[in-house]
Amino acid sequence: MIYFTADLHFGHANVMRLCNRPFQSVEEMDNALIANWNGCVKPNDDIYILGDFMFKAPSGAAHRYLSQLNGKKYLIRGNHDKPLKDTELCPHDLQWIKDYFVLKQNGRQYVLFHYPILEWANYFRGAVHLYGHVHNNASSAARMEALTGPAFNVGVDCNGYKPVSIERINELAETRNIPEDH
Repeated sequence: MIYFTADLHFGHANVMRLCNRPFQSVEEMDNALIANWNGCVKPNDDIYILGDFMFKAPSGAAHRYLSQLNGKKYLIRGNHDKPLKDTELCPHDLQWIKDYFVLKQNGRQYVLFHYPILEWANYFRGAVHLYGHVHNNASSAARMEALTGPAFNVGVDCNGYKPVSIERINELAETRNIPEDH
């Protein structure tokens, strides 16, 4: 199975207030995110993290979080992932780190980028854009009205603090009559 997620913000106390997360402490939030992730993602599943994995965590924290999470993990860098250094990670923590990626799977392309964009490669041929960054913040709602078509926010704040499966993305694409690209 393939999963997507974004904007976990492990270790970030202020995100609870900014995004109205229902947790009383960073530890409670982090533990819930880990439990929700592992409740969906199995050890051999692929999971693409579309940015903002953690926020200004101390050295070694990335490895501590990643080692608790199931799946083969791929990171699309977000604006808060800049301090994350490859040297702080163990070889098995992440398969790779990129800024942008096009995943081709079963006749469909998925354009993975931390930020929502208005148009992307193969937009008119059924490619789906997956993003994060905007959380569930009401101040972004007006900006997001311009984003139409096959684009989906996979951030935890919009998805019950859980990863989203590729099957769910495909179901959403079908409800919007987005054709597969053959």
